[in-house]
Amino acid sequence: MASSSVMRKVSLRNLRAHKLRLVLTVFSIVLGTSFVAGSIVFTSTISHAFNSIFDSAAPGVSVQVTPESSTSAGVPDSVVTDLENRREELGIGKLVTNQSGLVTLAGADGTAIQSGGAPSVGTAYIPPGQAISPETLLPGGRAPSGPNEIVVNSSAADTGGLKVGSKTKVVVGQGNSRPMDVTVVGLLDLPTATGGYVNVQFDQATAATLFSDGSHVSLVDMTAASGVSDDELADRVRAVLPADEYKVRTGDQVRQDQKDQVNEFLTIFTGILLAFAAIGLIVGTFIIYNTFSMIVAQRNRELALLRAIGASRPQVSRSVLFEAFIVGIIGGVVGLGVGIGLAAILKAIITSTSGLPSGSLQVGVWAVVAAMFVGVVVTMISAWVPAVRASRVSPVEAMRAGVTEGSAPLRNRTLVGIFFLLVAIGTIAWGALGEGLLRAVVVGVGAGAAIIATVLAGPALARPIVGALGRVIGAPFGTVGRLARTNAVRNPRRSAATAFALTLGLMLVAVIGTLGSSFKGTVDEAVDSGVRADYILVGSNNLPVPESVSAAVKNVPGIAEEVSFGIVTARIDGERRSGYAAVGGDLAAVSVVNMLDGASDQLPADGMFISERTALERGWKRGQTLTFTSATGADVPVTIAGVYQDNEGLQPWIVGEKVYDEVMPPASRTSIVVFITAAPGTNLDTLRRDLEAATKDYLTVQVQSREQYKSSISTQIDQMLATLYGMLGLALLIAVLGIVNTLALSVVERKREIGMLRAIGTLRSQIRRTIYIESVLIAIYGAVLGVVLGSVIGWALVRTLARWGLGDPVLPWSLMGWTLLASAVVGVLAALWPAVRAARTRPLEAIAEG
Repeated sequence: MASSSVMRKVSLRNLRAHKLRLVLTVFSIVLGTSFVAGSIVFTSTISHAFNSIFDSAAPGVSVQVTPESSTSAGVPDSVVTDLENRREELGIGKLVTNQSGLVTLAGADGTAIQSGGAPSVGTAYIPPGQAISPETLLPGGRAPSGPNEIVVNSSAADTGGLKVGSKTKVVVGQGNSRPMDVTVVGLLDLPTATGGYVNVQFDQATAATLFSDGSHVSLVDMTAASGVSDDELADRVRAVLPADEYKVRTGDQVRQDQKDQVNEFLTIFTGILLAFAAIGLIVGTFIIYNTFSMIVAQRNRELALLRAIGASRPQVSRSVLFEAFIVGIIGGVVGLGVGIGLAAILKAIITSTSGLPSGSLQVGVWAVVAAMFVGVVVTMISAWVPAVRASRVSPVEAMRAGVTEGSAPLRNRTLVGIFFLLVAIGTIAWGALGEGLLRAVVVGVGAGAAIIATVLAGPALARPIVGALGRVIGAPFGTVGRLARTNAVRNPRRSAATAFALTLGLMLVAVIGTLGSSFKGTVDEAVDSGVRADYILVGSNNLPVPESVSAAVKNVPGIAEEVSFGIVTARIDGERRSGYAAVGGDLAAVSVVNMLDGASDQLPADGMFISERTALERGWKRGQTLTFTSATGADVPVTIAGVYQDNEGLQPWIVGEKVYDEVMPPASRTSIVVFITAAPGTNLDTLRRDLEAATKDYLTVQVQSREQYKSSISTQIDQMLATLYGMLGLALLIAVLGIVNTLALSVVERKREIGMLRAIGTLRSQIRRTIYIESVLIAIYGAVLGVVLGSVIGWALVRTLARWGLGDPVLPWSLMGWTLLASAVVGVLAALWPAVRAARTRPLEAIAEG
């Protein structure tokens, strides 16, 4: 029996002797580790950058008072006066108020500065003598004075090409006035601002006019008097204010709450990233397993010789695992480095196109642990089955030239695969028959079973499917095509494992594509069947439509009806609910309102209509009176005047103008869209030009036809899907590189066979063509499985989401077609290097080596 030290030496020498095989093996591990490590590094970096910002938030503030509700008008002036009068009693040092609200600032080119999702807010400028922690005005600037002067944070000014002295416009999001002509008189140094953050500061009198009703402030900051701790001051202030109306927090609590809000977002964001990392890990695991299966098969004769000279079965399997451990460490280290590089690239892209902050890369312990875990543990697990298989081959049998990996029967694994397939069909079908979260989870379970079935039954499916594809695709190539088909089906395990990486990626592409197509189909159906308006006014960059726009277009000739839709938020039956309000005109003239229960389709100013779905879910009915509790605590009785047939554009309910005015404070009123119907005989092109002229001063308003409105929503859906497709792209890249890796190793394994083909007269071009066709067959096989599985799962998921307004499933046929075509191209590209290498095989050397 050979000693353990001898076996380790043999393993190390084997690694050194086969450098190409070592590189390809390490490469497969790098593919599996880099995505995981990169995801962890990226999310750690963004989290650290946000935490650094919020560590500096509310500097010097001991206690902050804000409204409990985000839709409140603010903290009443009477409360501020009471706190001022009780300073000594409560232990307040300095007390400062501020106003804030949504704004849009135009850049030097006259267009809105894009915040990329970061806040774009207006506030009051607090002079240094009054401020708790004065903000720094850069040299050359001064404080704003009067309603037409502003100071802007320097990063936003740089983005918009503004400087001290620049004349521009500001739109106040609440729509209290037309866009304001303003002059930039100063630039602020705000080192804690995120990448796209925009802060426009007015003098205090102007801010009060713009952002409040004149009797409220947005927040109250205060410092603690000498000898009073922050917690003591907070307790004292809390004791004199109604607990259910105001939040009283210490500065530390304010900073922590901001961190918690961001971390909640980051948790979701991290979960999405790690979900895609898990996809990459699964794909990488199959590539690693496939690689080791092939390598062990290539070494059968070598391992048999070790058995013949005294090595035991455990020693043979341990030697393979030892090699896996070594290459796992190398692959983990390299994968960590590549992952850090991927995180750096992703950070650069995200921070330049969004409001996420920038910061130094954070390579923490978890990133290192994850990379090494994937590199070592996953690699050794992937190598374990081939290692055990190798140790069980008898020396005499393994020394035969014809022994290759994958010759074992497929019957048992195929039967288990069929069982999981039946489970998948049953669960997906049952999930698709209902609606709701539970049914969606059931479909997810079915999807998992389908993936397992694909793994287990994939080799059995590969033979007939790849064989049939080979007969069609290989037919024009004659003998070369038949040889490629034979190579592809000869080892179905390898072909299926190679294709699975592509199957998983394209399955997710098909699922996301089906969801996206269904969302767009729902939007198209809702607009086509539910909107009567000829033109629709919307806010650009997901901003609201200023309320003053309605007044600006009211006198445009040719308008029959103009209705603005506002968002209504209130407590109903103790629960926070949101719906719409129709303001300014006849709802039925601009939108289809098919009444199922109601005397008229004319919405009462003091009443509401509810959808059929809402009536069923909530148990509400016509004639019932609901109590809306506003953000200010006022109770507003609202009577249900009718129930209308489900209209996805009017879900879940809509109230009249009087209810809107009573429930929503002026500062919280937001119009999301304005519908306009032309009078009979009006030239629509002329009406459009007049509407554009009436709204030309507004930075955030666009005039759209119904087709343009549908297109704009579809574009937003496509943009969201593009992000997901981008994340999936890396998993697909891993899959493609896995095909390259497998083919390259396959060429090494078949070196003797290729040499014999060359010796009997096969041309290099024919060898290359054989590898190309083989790769295309495997790629298309994987694509077909992925598209079929993804379409079925996506169709079922759409059915379960009907409760949330999603319409009938719409399959993305064009995406499927392009996917299958792209898979064929991918197959050719993946085979380029292996095919060239195969064609360069020297006949005599290959035969002698075999």
